[in-house]
Amino acid sequence: MDHAHRCEAFLAHRRLAVVGVSRDSRDFSRAVVRELTRRGYDVMAVNPIGGEGRNGMPFVRRVQDIDPPVEAAILMTPPAVTTEVVKDCGQAGIRHVWMHQGVGRGAASPEAIAHCREHGIEFVTGACPLMYLPEMAFVHRAHRWCREVFGRAQGVGSAHART
Repeated sequence: MDHAHRCEAFLAHRRLAVVGVSRDSRDFSRAVVRELTRRGYDVMAVNPIGGEGRNGMPFVRRVQDIDPPVEAAILMTPPAVTTEVVKDCGQAGIRHVWMHQGVGRGAASPEAIAHCREHGIEFVTGACPLMYLPEMAFVHRAHRWCREVFGRAQGVGSAHART
C-alpha cells in the first residue's frame, strides 16, 4: 500500500488519541485536535500533566488511561520520547500510530520505528494528518504536494513492510 493510502487508512479510525498536545491553546497540536474534532473524530488529548487545560480541554496523562481505549494515535512528541510513547501505545492495544512531521524533524526516531516493526504496529511517518484530510486549506494541500513530488522522507510500515 502506498503512503497516501496508508494515511487515508489511518484516518479511517474515528476514535484517536493525540499524544503530546500542548496546554497552550495557540500551539499547532491544538489546531490538529480542533480540526479532527470539527470533522467528527472522537479525539482524546494526551499530555503528561493531565487535568484540564485552558479553554476547558481535558487531558489524560497516558494512552493507557483512555477508557474506552482507542485504536490509533497521532504522536506529536519530541523524538527523544516517541519510543516510550510507542511502547505505551502497544501496552494500551493501539496498533496504529502516526508519528507527526510538519516543518522540522518530526516525532519519528529510528528506535520508535524499529519498535513498531518488531511489535507489528502499523505506522506512518514523514507527514502531518492535516495533509491527508479532504478539503483542507491550501497550505496543507500544498505541503502534501511538495512532499509527494520532491519525495521528502516519508515512511509507512509495519512488522511486515520495510520502508
